[in-house]
Amino acid sequence: MLLGAEAARLFAGARAIVFGAGGVGGWCAEALVRTGMRRIAIVDFDRVCESNVNRQAAAVSSSVGEIKVDALARRLRDINPSAEIDPVFKRFTAETASGFNLASFDFVFDAIDSVPDKAELVCRALECPGVSFFSSMGAALKLDPFRIRASDFKKVQGDGLARALRARFKKTGRFPCRGFKCVWSDEPRAADACIMPDGTRVNGTAVHVVAAFGFALASLAVRETVLRAKGGASVSS
Repeated sequence: MLLGAEAARLFAGARAIVFGAGGVGGWCAEALVRTGMRRIAIVDFDRVCESNVNRQAAAVSSSVGEIKVDALARRLRDINPSAEIDPVFKRFTAETASGFNLASFDFVFDAIDSVPDKAELVCRALECPGVSFFSSMGAALKLDPFRIRASDFKKVQGDGLARALRARFKKTGRFPCRGFKCVWSDEPRAADACIMPDGTRVNGTAVHVVAAFGFALASLAVRETVLRAKGGASVSS
């Protein structure tokens, strides 16, 4: 009723792939399913751990130790049993990229943390004509969801992940072939990384921020579909 019959039909028939099933990607995938999308692939190479329970859609006490995409797929199928959810337990890298047919999807969502892997996905997805690509910048060390916004990547300022991504493009000499829309926050870091007893540095993350990032990513696809249904311009262009 809210989107209109044609937009709802287009959204239900679209195919999406979400890279990253963690704090941002998991909520993005859930929002897509709850809004009516039926064909979604989710890609991640990690397992659910106890530290995920504070912020990730698929992370509950009973799923700790489980393959993350399997836990998330079960949740998404429970929301819509008729949805075609394809859990891919694999890491996207320059070496594995050829195994993903990105051009076969209508929407590609990037919620990858690794800078080299993220840069590879950005460049490859944007080389696919007709594919709408949306990317998440850094959600860690943030507390204010009201500072989250969406804009072209070139307009992102003060974001550490975006800064590292630009440095990666410059270092490799491989730049995206076109602009792309991303979700980011202009909030200064709320704190420094925490030092765990074993010396590991951990970036604190809050569910109300990562979920807002994921929902914002999904909203870009919804808005894109509504515009298409009305014959308007793409939000990803």
